[in-house]
Amino acid sequence: MKLSLTPFLNAGVALVAALGTSALAADPNRGEALAKQWCASCHIVSPGQQHGSDQVPSFTSIARRPGFSPPQLTFFLLDPHPKMPSMALTRAEATDLAAYIATLGR
Repeated sequence: MKLSLTPFLNAGVALVAALGTSALAADPNRGEALAKQWCASCHIVSPGQQHGSDQVPSFTSIARRPGFSPPQLTFFLLDPHPKMPSMALTRAEATDLAAYIATLGR
């Protein structure tokens, strides 16, 4: 009798994918709080914000750029850039922030 491991492997892959998705699910509400804490001194981060720098784009304009991608923005936020202060965001925080920004493009 030959035992096939394929059904078990498929189940394992599905389980890992499901756990990974829920564990890494972005939280736009947390992203909004982070934006107001870390980004609002330069960027306009919400529709109700009155002041920001003329030198940087608003979060709405970022979200509406052609080709905008939350995963790409997440990686951008994790890589220090000279024009932005080092915020030392965790991957989860960067994902949440990118998810929040994505909501502004709708």
